[in-house]
Parts: sequence; structure tokens; C-alpha cells
Amino acid sequence: MGTELHETAKALVAEGKGILAADESDGTIKKRFDSIGVESTEDNRRAYRELLFTTEGAEEYISGVILFDETIRQSSADGTPFPKVLESRGIIPGIKVDKGAKPLALANGETVTEGLDGLRERLEDYYELGARFTKWRATYSIGDGRPSEYCVWTNAHALARYAALSQESGLVPIVEPEVLMDGGHTIEESSKASGRVLQAVYTELHDQRLDLYGTLLKPNMVLSGYDASDRAGVDEVAEATLDVLSRHVPAAVPGIVFLSGGQTDEDATVHLNAMNARGPHPWELSFSYGRALQAPALKAWGGDPANVEDAQKAFYRRAKFNGAARTGSYAPEMETAAA
Repeated sequence: MGTELHETAKALVAEGKGILAADESDGTIKKRFDSIGVESTEDNRRAYRELLFTTEGAEEYISGVILFDETIRQSSADGTPFPKVLESRGIIPGIKVDKGAKPLALANGETVTEGLDGLRERLEDYYELGARFTKWRATYSIGDGRPSEYCVWTNAHALARYAALSQESGLVPIVEPEVLMDGGHTIEESSKASGRVLQAVYTELHDQRLDLYGTLLKPNMVLSGYDASDRAGVDEVAEATLDVLSRHVPAAVPGIVFLSGGQTDEDATVHLNAMNARGPHPWELSFSYGRALQAPALKAWGGDPANVEDAQKAFYRRAKFNGAARTGSYAPEMETAAA
């Protein structure tokens, strides 16, 4: 099983490729659809995901797709289950398995992610449906003494329990500790919080016997708070992020697949590019973007079947740019040239 997990983890961070996060919860996808005036029905969600999964050439830059529980059970218009659609193109299907961040008891303003109850049985089901990797997200806020040690260690313990159950089931766990960028904190405060979180996560992963070669990390980039008066530039973000990762992430981890965390499409690409331009690194630096890959496609589609081709072109373009950022070869001029 170890070799299989190692190979899957390496395939997900193959050269020039990254992961599409298409695992939006019902509430999140509704907000996205509301923004383009489309009703969030099961059929509309299915049609939109099919548009993404069948984009010609996307497999050149997309190694895997994180699915939602509803999506992994859906099929394309011709009746082919979505995991089979992806597999046929050499794209690895994955699944979000957490049940969301809920208020952490006796910790004002902090959260703990739920979903461990019954997880072993759900993982067996997902493996049978075709999933070969999983994802679990924990969130931490900055400010007024947050994140507390209580929040940091409670979430680290849950992340490790999830990861161990995933590996037991033959699935590569993507561990996602997200330090949120809401607020006016400095990049130094972001760096400190991110480091504390990662140190706890890897302590728990070690203690709970995880095979790190069969895991991936999905962290936030180290950014200034979105409301900060003086926000850090691209070089500062790249250097601060690499510093935190170098201090806290073991070299045994095959890859780090960043979340975009509310950045604009271009910012997420520029920051990833800047980090890879400073390579080589002990781990592959890749992407696991949701909105930063999908936003142009969603806008181009607008719920109209006549717009599918334009939407697919928009998705392919973003995937291509992030593929270039994997090798530090992206340039902002590419945006204008491809427009």
C-alpha cells in the first residue's frame, strides 16, 4: 500500500501540473452561482462540473480533481460516472471528506473541523467510487490572541486522525491547515501563526504514524491580512512563505499544493511563480486552486449551454498559466497575450 500511496502523491504533483479544487459545499457553490444569476440546482451543478472535467487539454496541467460528495456520485451527460471521466483522461479523482468548520467549544471566534465519526466507512465507499486521494480543511483566524494553542492542537490532532484513516483506506490525504487572511494583520503575524500551525500539524502526523511520503500539504501562502494598510509585495510573500515552509515542513513530504485563499486569479499565479523561481526546493510547489482556477470559466459560462466552449477556453487558459508558474516561467504579459 505504501508504494501505491507514494506513487499517487508524486503523480498529483507531477511536473507542470496541479490540482483543481471542485469540492465547493452546497452553500459555497450557491454563492458562486448567485454571482452569475444561475440557480444552484443539482443539474446545473452537474453541468458546470462536466464543463470543467471535459475541457480539452486540461490534463496537460491538471493532475487531480477534488470532488464533493454529490459530484463523485454524478455522471456526465452520456452516463459516464465523473470519476471515470477523469480517469479516462489521466486525471486522479479525489474527495473532500470533512464536514466543515464548526465553533470550537469554549474558544470564542475559533473553529474545529468535524467529520471523524463514521469516516472509516465513508472512506471505503469513496475508494469504491474511484477516489484515490482525500482532503480535510481546518481553519485558523489571526487577532486578539488567535489562533490559541487550544485551537492549534485540537485541529492538528483531528487532521492527523483523518490522515491516518485515509492512508489505512489506501487514499493519499491532503492535509489543509488554512490560516485565514481576513483582518488587518501584518505579514509577520501571518508568518508566526502559520509556523505555529504547521509545527503542531507535523508533530501530530508524526505521533499518529503517518507515512509522510504518501501525503500532501495544502497550506495558505503567507500574506498580509486583506484589510492591512500596508500589504506585502510579491517578493516578500514568496520569501516569507518559503521561510515558514523550510522551518516546519519535512522534506519527506512530496509536494505542497497551495490554496488560493481568496486571492485574485493573477495574484495566486504570480505568487506561486515567484516561489518556484527561487527553487529548487525539497518539495514540489504546486497548486490546489478552486476559485482562482474557476472564476473566469464561471463568468464566461453564465449558465448558458451555448457558452460552454468559451468557458472551457477560460478554464484551460488559467490552468496553463498555473502550469507555467510551477516552473517559474509564468510572466504577467502572458495574460494580455492570451486575452
